[in-house]
Amino acid sequence: MKKHSDDEMNRILSGLQTDERVQEMRKFIQHGRVSTYEHCESVARLSYKIDRLLSLHSDLRVLLVGAMLHDFYLYDWHNDDGGAHRLHGFTHAKAACANARAHFAIDDRTGHVISSHMWPLNLKKLPMTREAWIVCVADKCVSAYETLFRR
Repeated sequence: MKKHSDDEMNRILSGLQTDERVQEMRKFIQHGRVSTYEHCESVARLSYKIDRLLSLHSDLRVLLVGAMLHDFYLYDWHNDDGGAHRLHGFTHAKAACANARAHFAIDDRTGHVISSHMWPLNLKKLPMTREAWIVCVADKCVSAYETLFRR
């Protein structure tokens, strides 16, 4: 099963994972010692596992691309930059979605996955699709693990 899932994920994400703009996420720390790239890849992997384990039959392209780009904001949120990142938790999903739309011409469903992943912190951005809910939950699980155990 693992080999099959790896092949399927790699097929869907291969172009994104090798893209130089996505590779830039390796420069930024997300939680503890984990880069934003590693974090997004972990969220994509867990999202895939949740979908398969619960037989949710999500649109895998929307699910995995949304998961891989959910934190595609391309800055170090730990640096204050004169207050620009003070509200990072509330603003980065919008920035990531704008970057994903500009660089990859994602569709509205994938954009929704990205823009709603910070619910309930962003109360107005309720996940409305199964893919958005899966990524939202996977992001919380991966973030908690990275924050607590990957320092």
